[in-house]
Amino acid sequence: MSVSGLCELCQTNEVVDGCDRCGRLVCERHYDRSTGLCTDCLLEVGDASDREGEPDQRSGPDGVDTYEF
Repeated sequence: MSVSGLCELCQTNEVVDGCDRCGRLVCERHYDRSTGLCTDCLLEVGDASDREGEPDQRSGPDGVDTYEF
């Protein structure tokens, strides 16, 4: 994907990529390549490496949160 323009967060630097969560077009400084998220979304959802080893609070012990029959 080719993008151009100014970062939607700082309005200063050139856009390098878009956030996979919110779709904002952001610069290198505001984009986390390992997660594909902008820095705002990364703050909201947290960094997965911070929770390594912790179970997902949204799902049951088998990893499924809802069963439909």
